[in-house]
Amino acid sequence: MRKIIATWALVGALLPVAGTRWAGPSEIDDDLMASRRVFPGIGPGLRAVRHSANGNYYVLASPSLGLAIFDAKGKQISVIGAPPPAPVTNKAGHAAIAFGEDCDVDAEGNVYVADSGYNLVTEFSPDGKQLRSFPVNSVLSLAVLPEGEVAVSKLQQSHHVTVYGLDGKVAREFGETESLSTRSDVDRYMNLGRVASDPQGHIYYGFTYMPEPLVRQFDRFGNATQDFVFTGVDAYPEASSTRKAIDRLETSSEPPTFHPILTAFGVDPVNGDVWMGLHNTLVHFDKDGIRRSEYQIYTPKGSPVDATVILVEEERLLIGSDPLGVYEFHRPDRKH
Repeated sequence: MRKIIATWALVGALLPVAGTRWAGPSEIDDDLMASRRVFPGIGPGLRAVRHSANGNYYVLASPSLGLAIFDAKGKQISVIGAPPPAPVTNKAGHAAIAFGEDCDVDAEGNVYVADSGYNLVTEFSPDGKQLRSFPVNSVLSLAVLPEGEVAVSKLQQSHHVTVYGLDGKVAREFGETESLSTRSDVDRYMNLGRVASDPQGHIYYGFTYMPEPLVRQFDRFGNATQDFVFTGVDAYPEASSTRKAIDRLETSSEPPTFHPILTAFGVDPVNGDVWMGLHNTLVHFDKDGIRRSEYQIYTPKGSPVDATVILVEEERLLIGSDPLGVYEFHRPDRKH
C-alpha cells in the first residue's frame, strides 16, 4: 500500500496507542500519514476541536484543561473555564467547566459547552464571559443551530436529538429509536450517539455503538434526509461481533456493555461530505451517502491514530486522539 508521506516535523512528544484495523488490504485506498501535530500541549482528555469564523480554534480537554483557544497559527491565546478542584452549583455565576463533554461555536464566536459535571449547557462570549446556561441532564454532545437554538444528545433520552430554544426550554425532539433487541436497556445503549451540524442547517447524529457504523442526517426540523452507513466487507467482523453480543444479552440479566464502533465523525461545511472515524480507520462518504475512500491513519512516526475528534477543513483534516493529541492530515481528496 502506498503511503502519503509526512512533510513537516512532529511537534511534541508522542505516546503509543493501540488502533483497531478495520479493513483488509483489498479495501484500503492508502495509509494516510499525518503531516504534523498541532496545538502542542493538548493530549489527555481531548473531547472536541472547533473552528470559528474569526479564525480561532477551540479545543476542549477534560477534566484538567477546560476550553483552550488558539489563533489561526496554532498559538494558544487563552483558556475558558478551567475547572475548580471540586464541582459547585454554578449558581454563583462563575465560568468554570466541571467536565466538558463537547463544545461548538456560533457565527458570532460565542462558545457553547456541554458540561456533564454540572448537567448544563453553558454559552460563553469570545472573551470567556458566561452569557447563559440551561440545565440538560446527562448531556453527551451538542451542536449550535441558527437563531440561538442548540441540539443535544443525552445519556438518557427517548429520541436521538433534543433541540433547546433561546429560552433554554425544549423546542422539539426527534429521531426514533432503532430496535436491535427485546431489551429496552440494550436498545437505549445501542442508540447512544453524538450530534453535529453544518452551515446549511442540517443536524447529524452519529451512532456510537451501532454494529454497522451509521451517521444520520436530519433537516433542522427533524426530518431524516440521508443515511451514511458503512456496510463494506471489512466492517463485517466488528458488526458480527456486536450482533452476537446483543444476542447473548437476550437471555441474560447482565447490564449491556459494548465497545464503541463509530469513534468520531466530521462533516465538510462546504459540500456536506461525511468523514467517519472507526478507531484508526477513516472512511469518506460524499453528500449522497456513497462511500468514496477508506484509509488507515497514522502519526508521522507511524503510530496508529485512534480517532476521537474529526474537524473537516477546506484543505486539511484535523484528527484528534486521547491521549495522543491533534494531528494535521492533508485531505487525500484534494490535489496538492
